[in-house]
Amino acid sequence: MNAAVIILDTTGRVRLWSQQAEDMLGWTGDHAVGLGFDRLMHVRGDADLLAELLDTESWTGHLSLHHRDGYPVQVRAEVSLLAVGDGRPYVLASLCVVSRQVTVWRDLATLESLFDSSPLGVAILGNDLRHIKVNKTLALLDHHPVEKHLGRTVNEVVGRRVGEALAELQRNVLRTGRPVVDVIMPGPDGEGFRSVSCSRLEDEDHRVLGVGCTLMDVSERYEVAAQKEIVRERLSLLNDVGTRVADLLDIPRIAERLADTVVPRFSDYAGVIVLEEIAAAGELPRQPPTHRTPLVQLGAAYKQHSPPVERLLRAGQSFTVSERSVTGTALHTGLPQLANTPERLLAATYPGDPGTRAALELGIHSMMVLPLRVGGIVLGLLVVYRAEGSAPFNDDDMAFAMKLAGRASTSLDNARLYARERAGALMLQRALLPHHIPEPPGVRIAFRYVPGSTGTEAGGDWFDVTQLTGGRVALVIGDVTGHGLRAAATMGLLRTAVRTLSGLDLPPAELLQRIDDIAVELAHDPDEALMATCVYAVYDASLSRCTIARAGHVPPLIVEPDPASEGGRRVRLLELPPGVPLGVGGVKFEAVEFDVPDESVLVLYTDGLIETRGEDISEGLDRLRARLAQPYDSLEATCDGVLGILEPGTERDDVALLLAQLSGLPGGLAADGAAR
Repeated sequence: MNAAVIILDTTGRVRLWSQQAEDMLGWTGDHAVGLGFDRLMHVRGDADLLAELLDTESWTGHLSLHHRDGYPVQVRAEVSLLAVGDGRPYVLASLCVVSRQVTVWRDLATLESLFDSSPLGVAILGNDLRHIKVNKTLALLDHHPVEKHLGRTVNEVVGRRVGEALAELQRNVLRTGRPVVDVIMPGPDGEGFRSVSCSRLEDEDHRVLGVGCTLMDVSERYEVAAQKEIVRERLSLLNDVGTRVADLLDIPRIAERLADTVVPRFSDYAGVIVLEEIAAAGELPRQPPTHRTPLVQLGAAYKQHSPPVERLLRAGQSFTVSERSVTGTALHTGLPQLANTPERLLAATYPGDPGTRAALELGIHSMMVLPLRVGGIVLGLLVVYRAEGSAPFNDDDMAFAMKLAGRASTSLDNARLYARERAGALMLQRALLPHHIPEPPGVRIAFRYVPGSTGTEAGGDWFDVTQLTGGRVALVIGDVTGHGLRAAATMGLLRTAVRTLSGLDLPPAELLQRIDDIAVELAHDPDEALMATCVYAVYDASLSRCTIARAGHVPPLIVEPDPASEGGRRVRLLELPPGVPLGVGGVKFEAVEFDVPDESVLVLYTDGLIETRGEDISEGLDRLRARLAQPYDSLEATCDGVLGILEPGTERDDVALLLAQLSGLPGGLAADGAAR
C-alpha cells in the first residue's frame, strides 16, 4: 500500500484527505475534511505536536492511530510545514503503515542476504542485457570482480566463445519469455562446466524488466557423469570384442575383427601382429619370442586410408623388430608398453623405420603395444595409436587395453588349437581316403574331395572304388555325421569294413545290412548312436547293368545321352528306396537294378555339395542337375564344373564327389576279355 497524504491547517483541521488515507484508516474524505484531526483519530498530544511543528517546521515519528472500525493502526509519520501563495501555513503529513513498511524492509533485507550468501551465482540483467546486479558467487565463477560486471554484457566480461553462447541464450529468453533450466556450458576459458538457468523478469503488470540468471559449478558432476559414460562405453567395447571374436576359429579373421572393433571407439589406428609360426601352423613357440622372431601383420584398421596408413599398417607384411625398441620389449617381456612422447615414439621400432615416419605424418602422438599372450606365452601384439584430436593414452587406458588383449588372446589360442586339431583330422582323413582308384574295363573314374570351409571341422565324407570278380566294379560314397577326429576315424573304420565285405561279393542291400550292424557296435554310448549315410553300387560292364542300395544318403544322379538331340545330355534322378542311415539298426535295406545306356555317367556325391544354410536342399539339387547338363570335354572337367556350384565365402560341409562313366565292354567281349 502507498503512503497516505493529508493536509491540516494550523488549528489541526483536515483540509485534504487522500484516497490512500481513506484506504488506510477507513474514514471517507467527506467525513474527514473540515473536522479536527484529534476528533477523527482520538490522537493524544496533537496540540503539542502542532506547536513543535510550527516551531521546527518538520517532525518525524511513530503514531498510534485508530481505524474507523476500532482497531489500532501503527503508522510512521513524516510531517512538514507548507507555505502557500497567500502566506498562510499548512501542515503536510505523509503516513505509512509501520507493519507493512517493516515487512517490506524485512523482505528486502532477507532477499539481499540470500542474494549475497547464495551458493549459486546470481545475475540480474536489464532489457539491454547489461548487468544490473551480481553476487560474489557469480564473480568467483567468472573469475572477475563484481565491479567489472556492472553495466557490461556477459560477452564483455567472460571469454568470447563462452560469452557469446551465454548472451545468445539470454537474448532468446528475453525475446520469447521461455525459461531455460540446467543448460550445461563450458566455464570461462573452457575450464570446467557450468549449469545455467535463465528466466525473464516481469512486474505485476507484465512489463518486461530484464533477465535473471543463476549459475552453478557442475564440473565435478559432469566429470563423474563423463567417467560413468567412459566406463559404460568401455564395458560395451569389452563385451563387443568378446562377442565379435569369440565364435571365430580363423586367426586372420580374428585379427581383422579385433582391429576393426577398437577403431574408432578406442583408438584412431590399430594393427594386430601375430608370430608367423602361430599364423602358419598353430604351433606355440618353444622359446620366448625375440627381436629375430618373424612376425606378420594380419589385421589393420584406420579412420581414413592414405599412403602413410599403407606404410604403417599394410596387412600381410612380414617383418622383425629391433631388440631395444618399444615393440621388441613388449614382444620379449610380454609386458605392455606405452609411448606418449616424441622420444618414445621414435624408439618404437628401429631408426629410420618407414612406419615411424608414416606415424609422424599422420599426427600420431601416442601408441600402446599390448602383448597377446596365453599362459605367459606371447602369440602376437595389438598395437593401437592415437593422433591429433584425440587425448593421449594414459595408464588407465593401458590397463583397460590389456583386458581387450586378454579376451582376444583367448580367441587366438582357441583358433590355434582348432587349426591344429583340424589339420590333424584332415591329415587322417586324407590318409584314409583312397589314393589310387582302379579303372576296370568299361569304367572311367573321376573324383574330388573338398574339405569344409575354415569355420567347419573336418568331416567324415569318403568314397571308394573296388574291383570285384567277373570284371564288376563296386562304387561307394558315404558321410559320417559329426566332425573332427572321431568322425574321420569312424569314416576310416566304415570304409575298411565296406572294402572288406565287398570282397565277399555280397549284394548291395545285404552289404549295407552288415555295415549297419557294424555301425551299431561301433557306437560308444547307447544314447549317442553312430550315424552315417551311404550309397553302394555294383556295375557289371558285361551286362551294362547296375545295382544300387541307399542308406539315408542323398540320391544319386545319372547323366545319359539324350537320343532326342545330337550330343545332348539328360540328367535323371535315380528313384531308389531312401533307406535309413547306418547305425539305426533293425531296418531292412532294398536295392534297385537297372540297365545303363553306354557312356552314361553315374554321379555319387555327399550333401555338402547341395546344402546351403537357409536354403531348401531341392534348390541345390536343381543347381547340380543344371551344371551336369552342360557339355564338358572330359570327366575331369565335369568334376571341376560341378564344384563350381559351391558358393565362395560361405560356411559349408565337406564335399566328396565320385563320377563313373559307364561304357560297357566292347562288342563281343565278356568281362574276362574272351570272345562271346
